Amino acid sequence: MLLVTGGAGFIGSALVAALNKRGVEDILIVDILGHDQRWKNLRRLRFADYMEADDFSDMVAGEPMDWDVEAIVHLGACSDTTETDCSYLAKNNFEFSKLLAGWALEIGARFVYASSAATYGDGAQGFADNASQIQSLLPLNMYGYSKQMFDLWCRQKGLLERFVGLKYFNVFGPNEYHKADMRSFVLKAFEQINAEGRVRLFKSHRPDYGDGQQVRDFIYVKDAVEMTLFFLDNPDVCGLFNIGTGQARSWDDLAKAVFAAMGKAPAIDYVDMPETLRDKYQYFTQAEMGKLRAAGYAAPTLPLEDAVEDYVQNYLMKDEYLGD
Repeated sequence: MLLVTGGAGFIGSALVAALNKRGVEDILIVDILGHDQRWKNLRRLRFADYMEADDFSDMVAGEPMDWDVEAIVHLGACSDTTETDCSYLAKNNFEFSKLLAGWALEIGARFVYASSAATYGDGAQGFADNASQIQSLLPLNMYGYSKQMFDLWCRQKGLLERFVGLKYFNVFGPNEYHKADMRSFVLKAFEQINAEGRVRLFKSHRPDYGDGQQVRDFIYVKDAVEMTLFFLDNPDVCGLFNIGTGQARSWDDLAKAVFAAMGKAPAIDYVDMPETLRDKYQYFTQAEMGKLRAAGYAAPTLPLEDAVEDYVQNYLMKDEYLGD
């Protein structure tokens, strides 16, 4: 059996959909369905069982279970970069991860977990997925630090020689519809253009970047999933790895790609960034992808414009989800 935490969420449900296409259905999904619409991500997926995260953690912490779990893909976490309840993030993103990691070791299961590019902070230390350098990273928000806490714990325990930590960059694509303010700009722009014919981008508050010229490493969820599957297919590959394209693109580029996918001329307004975000904002991210390539992952990533076109035309315009 394969266990996927966060399997009803964005990347998790996309991963399960990709596994289903391979004919894999012996999957236990662990998540928190709560009050949002993530349950809709499950409707077209095929899996053996589902458990709420609290019930699952109680079982792991209690009596031994006889499940034959071969691999755990731990994607479940609070991913809200504006979350201010630090105790909640520490419990949900760090403590639960430690519990799950200990269980993986106990049962001898492959353990692949989601770290985050948010651990890199403002990028002053670069974007190299080098475990020996993670102590020097300074995340800009508590979400990023909760992910770094677990990276550091794994390194301290010597577990990065057995585990895989994936530093996802800016992932966008179908099945993110439930994520409220944490939805990608592609989805938000699509809605803005439909409603108003225009989109809004943050002005730059640094002289070395023009308005709309702040850049990120945007990666389509289908590419992020293929990279994740690589580590299930290659159980001898361990360590920290970036999940990105290796190419930084501007918010202007992304906005124009959405307009093009919708067959409309660009109309962009630049608005002031909220004061509360200005000291936590990443102006540049770009994954160093040499380590993943050296490990044997050879597939190219879909160009930004093609990925946005696929998302907009085949999912957003059709109100579609991933899955058969």
